[in-house]
Amino acid sequence: MRAGRDPEQVKLIAVSKVFPAEAIRAAYEAGLRDFGENYVQEFEHKSMELGNLIGATFHLIGHLQTNKARRAVQLFDVIQTVDSERLAQRLEQAAATLKPGGKLEVMIEVKLSGEPSKSGAPPEELDRLVEVLRTCPHLKLTGLMTMPPFSDDPEAARPYFRRLRALAEAYKLPHLSMGMSQDFEVAVEEGATHVRIGTALFGARRPAWK
Repeated sequence: MRAGRDPEQVKLIAVSKVFPAEAIRAAYEAGLRDFGENYVQEFEHKSMELGNLIGATFHLIGHLQTNKARRAVQLFDVIQTVDSERLAQRLEQAAATLKPGGKLEVMIEVKLSGEPSKSGAPPEELDRLVEVLRTCPHLKLTGLMTMPPFSDDPEAARPYFRRLRALAEAYKLPHLSMGMSQDFEVAVEEGATHVRIGTALFGARRPAWK
């Protein structure tokens, strides 16, 4: 690997959003075990067709509305897009009921660009949000996630990935979810522990879930 890192240090998340359950099953049979979905309602429908895929882990990587927090806790193993204290509290309440003997893994989505379409917590709010999550007994904060502005040039994403790594180091968080099909190599060079790959695995996406 050109980054000089052990491939075992980087988790491949197959972004299966807008693809049917049979695509997830085929990827599972090919050896993939981590899957990323954007929409609670969409995955709720697909999960009924999947049955029990032993060892599979499902990550919510899309924006989560607080009114869907409880259902998200039921459906997903990891929620990568916590972006507010209110959402953290809703997830804690749901996890206290649904995971009384364990913890739900979460990450904070950080908004590092000024794009109105992007979600995430501003860096200046991280102190408080990290503090809140670390006091939630049923949530386990493991890292940060971000999505830089889209560009055909993978190098354009490097400053965003580098900044996220610096933030994770400051808060002593081990995981960095960053990098997609077009820029994952740069993300790995900058320390990504999770890369979210959709198009390179499943091909061009269908119209978004409605």
